Amino acid sequence: MFDRKAHWQNVYQEKSPLDVSWYQKEPKLSLELIHRTGVSLDETIIDVGGGASVLVDFLCKDGFTNLSVLDISENALAGAKNRLGDLAKNIEWVESDVTEFNSSHKLTLWHDRAVFHFLTDESDRRKYVNALTKSLKAGGHLIIAAFAIGGPNKCSGLEIVQYDSSKLKAELGGKFELLEERNEIHITPANKEQKFMYFRFIRK
Repeated sequence: MFDRKAHWQNVYQEKSPLDVSWYQKEPKLSLELIHRTGVSLDETIIDVGGGASVLVDFLCKDGFTNLSVLDISENALAGAKNRLGDLAKNIEWVESDVTEFNSSHKLTLWHDRAVFHFLTDESDRRKYVNALTKSLKAGGHLIIAAFAIGGPNKCSGLEIVQYDSSKLKAELGGKFELLEERNEIHITPANKEQKFMYFRFIRK
């Protein structure tokens, strides 16, 4: 049976966060969409699968004060804490598989760039949506980025699921309303193109 935690622990042990294919020097589109939600600086924001992402660095710089980062890999979180130094003390770090996540408080914004598309098993997707729905307050914001239709079929040696808006809406169910979608061509550190779609929803 596939051990998801062991896989990602190994990825972050073997590779620098700067070399993984999803690395971004500046997560411009994520930041733009977060700012477009209008959430205030003290509201609860979680970056799911954000262990190696520098999104949290930029959110700190922008003045957000109630940040959490969730990742299945302890190695990924350790690298991020190390990078942030003293700033890391102000962030809640959650080592968990997102499908088993149970938030201790209601969240205003849930950001996920390239986690959901790894869930190829329908039961895992249901658990993810359940965790999301329980964690995010009514009127809260959801930003998900996933490989687009026609994008990669695999990442980090794993199969993925490609998404467009209708496919993602079907997975999320009726509690989420799509506000906007944007496409992005991500250039990997190895200089390859990856087609992404970003989706911004509101929790009804």
